[in-house]
Amino acid sequence: MLIRLLRRYLIPYRWLVVAVMGLQLVQTAAALLLPDLSADIIDRGVLPSDVGAIWRLGGVMAAIALVQLVCAVGAVIVAARVSSCLAGDLRTALFGHVQTFSAREMDRFGAPSLVTRTTNDVQQIQMVVQTTLTFLVTAPLMCAGGIVFALRQDLPLSLLLVVIVPVLATVTRMIMRRMAPLSAVLQATIDTVNRIMREQITGQRVIRAFVKETHEQARFAEANDRLTEVSLRVGRLMALIFPVVTALAGVAGVAVVWIGAGRVDSGAIGVGALSAFLGYVLQILGAAIMATYLLPQLPRAEVCARRAAEVLDTHSSVVTPREPARSMPDPGRVELRDVAFHYPGAETAVVTGVGFAATAGETVAIIGGTGSGKSTLLKLIPRLADTSAGAVLVGGVDVRDLDREMLSRTIGYVPQRRFLFSGTIATNLRFGAPDASDDDLWRALDIAQARAFVEDLPGGLDAPISQGGTNVSGGQRQRLAIARALARRPRIYVFDDSFSALDYATDARLREALAATTAEATVIIVAQRVNTIRDADRIVVLDDGHVVGIGTHHELFDANPTYREIVLSQLTGAEAA
Repeated sequence: MLIRLLRRYLIPYRWLVVAVMGLQLVQTAAALLLPDLSADIIDRGVLPSDVGAIWRLGGVMAAIALVQLVCAVGAVIVAARVSSCLAGDLRTALFGHVQTFSAREMDRFGAPSLVTRTTNDVQQIQMVVQTTLTFLVTAPLMCAGGIVFALRQDLPLSLLLVVIVPVLATVTRMIMRRMAPLSAVLQATIDTVNRIMREQITGQRVIRAFVKETHEQARFAEANDRLTEVSLRVGRLMALIFPVVTALAGVAGVAVVWIGAGRVDSGAIGVGALSAFLGYVLQILGAAIMATYLLPQLPRAEVCARRAAEVLDTHSSVVTPREPARSMPDPGRVELRDVAFHYPGAETAVVTGVGFAATAGETVAIIGGTGSGKSTLLKLIPRLADTSAGAVLVGGVDVRDLDREMLSRTIGYVPQRRFLFSGTIATNLRFGAPDASDDDLWRALDIAQARAFVEDLPGGLDAPISQGGTNVSGGQRQRLAIARALARRPRIYVFDDSFSALDYATDARLREALAATTAEATVIIVAQRVNTIRDADRIVVLDDGHVVGIGTHHELFDANPTYREIVLSQLTGAEAA
């Protein structure tokens, strides 16, 4: 999987990769020439006491060493650039692809896992790419070249390599086989820590309200201890490789000097040849040491690449049509035809056989008990998810056939969870209407009953908003979310329990202002409060995912037991009448 991912994202940088390989090739060739020149200095300069030869050959060695240094530094710089650019492209691809996901895919992966895959996993791939490019040519060429040049110096002495190289390869392979499964566990435990940390940060108020700090600390400590344990196991294996290779290098050096000294004494080889042979053996083992930096990263990078590819290979269940419809024969009309929806892995449908219509100038409300499928229905209208059966029509066209941009411009959606983005009030209100003027924004704030508190904020429209809108109250956040939908002036307004955090007086003023603004638009409201929806043109009553009644407030109160029960749980009989 790692190779497939790299093959795809390294294509734009193929010439830089070629440059890295060229620099490493020159660097390796220069490194392989140095022991030979060292042997010549000993045999032709030191032993005959020829100072001129020493200076001449020493100058050549210095020049070659300088070339090696320049090429090595250049290779590292270019490799760092390639790996950083590749990581940037991969992060961009992951982020962009996640933006296409529907609610179904987001629920499947979960936010903590997607964050880890986009950050930590990509970072691991970046590290292994940089290490690979740095040692890609150097290590194998150094090893192969060192063996060839060592054989040129003395063939019998080279038999030591037959023992050293296989032992080194066997030990490394054993360690790598144990590291591969641990890398997968390590990434999963990072996901778990991120998930718990995210839950504790976002749910801080709930934790404090229920005095569950000790419980959450214990929960985090358990996940953290698991991550620490797995990290230590991986770290021990990684730490084991380098000492093993170093020990083998030391043993090999002693063996070469021990056996080589006897061959020098017998006249089989010269002192210079022994020195060169020892240099090549150390280069071979140096190449193995280079590999020890890369090999421990490969299993973890392979796991990370598999996780990133899993996201990239997952296609949204909300598919954009090849030739989307760009016109609506009946603007403003919303119709649900025998709609059903299953969540992934659920045994039963959340909603089944739901059907109703709303036309321009009408307000249709949806009410029902908790878990009856109200919010699920509203998600289907702006196509945050696709129906499992039936069809949702907007403007007389199935939403699955509509151009997504047109659908988005047509609908002003206020979700149940009012989320604001970091920035200012103005940037949040212009999120769906980038061309809206300040006057348009103040108009939307007026209708949403938010003008007063925005004017009191330092900076007004330019007042800062923190991530998630945590620096404003729940009611203020709700009114700003409503104003955001109003700023774009859509044909259809969809409010998912968007008035729950407002007091009754503010709720009444907002609905009065909203009625005048949306007189020619279609309004679909999900609400828990009967007072919020009692004046709707039609009310759809849901019970356990089924429509059990459609009518006005008075019609349903008189004839529908489910609706009557909901009303009497909030109002007295006189108030309801």
